[in-house]
Amino acid sequence: MAQVFQPFYNSYKYMAIGNTLRKKTILVTGGAGFIGSWMCARLLELGARVVCVDDLSTGKRENVAHCKQYGTFFIFVRANVNSRKALAAVFSKYKPQYVLHYAAFLGVRRTLENPFKVLADIEGIKNILELSRKHNVTKVLFSSSSEVYGELNGTTAVEHKTPINSRLPYAAVKVLGEIYFRTYYEEYGLPTVSLRFFNVYGPRQESSAYGFVTAIFMRQALSGKPLTVFGKGMQTRDFVYIKDNIEATLKALTNPKIKGEEINIGTGKETRIIDLAKKIVKLSGKSSKIKFLPPLKKGDMLGRCPDITKMKRLLKYQPRYTLDRGLRETYEEIG
Repeated sequence: MAQVFQPFYNSYKYMAIGNTLRKKTILVTGGAGFIGSWMCARLLELGARVVCVDDLSTGKRENVAHCKQYGTFFIFVRANVNSRKALAAVFSKYKPQYVLHYAAFLGVRRTLENPFKVLADIEGIKNILELSRKHNVTKVLFSSSSEVYGELNGTTAVEHKTPINSRLPYAAVKVLGEIYFRTYYEEYGLPTVSLRFFNVYGPRQESSAYGFVTAIFMRQALSGKPLTVFGKGMQTRDFVYIKDNIEATLKALTNPKIKGEEINIGTGKETRIIDLAKKIVKLSGKSSKIKFLPPLKKGDMLGRCPDITKMKRLLKYQPRYTLDRGLRETYEEIG
């Protein structure tokens, strides 16, 4: 069934955010990807002018097709942010006041198979920061990842207390990105913030073999195929519905007091992969079985859950979606 894109909210639920961003020009890199496309739609709802930049290597035009209804308030530019020339042209032409940097070579499996390709994203980070500084951007936001923590061994991830233990190329680039974003604030006064996203899920998420567990399970359940679980499914993750992720991100973007910070974005609640699979099977109402596969040799951490005290304190945001509610909404939209 084709996806029907409903308004994020039917009204300006958060007037402070709406008033801050209304008629502002906002650059969203990787805007045709899963999270980026949701952000583009939300910004347009809030009255912003959105410049979506994506090279469509993993993003899809159909993810932002619904944004065209906003006319000249939505601009799509096919370009690779790792190209300084291409990105400089975007900054010069559209003069963004805010920048959200999502563009990345992503997915654990994809980056493990192409370990040096992910290093090209360092150029994109450099380009974003230098051009944002040159053009006096109000704030630039970096989408980091829970992957920077690596294996937590049963502990809860706390910013600036839990050691960074990244062992994957993708995570290493995210750590480097955080360092440079903080440095550009401390040395040049460019307002920045880095958000460590835990497992975001929702409609439009990639469900191929290079995709993410919730989307893969949804695709398998919809087709009546077995849900493939690696090992015994005892691995735990913090699953965050896309709408909660977007609203928390906007809080970080629009609060002028938040500068040079790294902040976990999650729910603070762990779910076992086997339990996620069972929830999706039950939700589908189909007869899908659960098929256990040998554990992955690398890249599949046993547990990862954030402490969200800093998120709640600085962003004044509490996740609104339970896992059951988020899964149901996802299934209803894609099913």
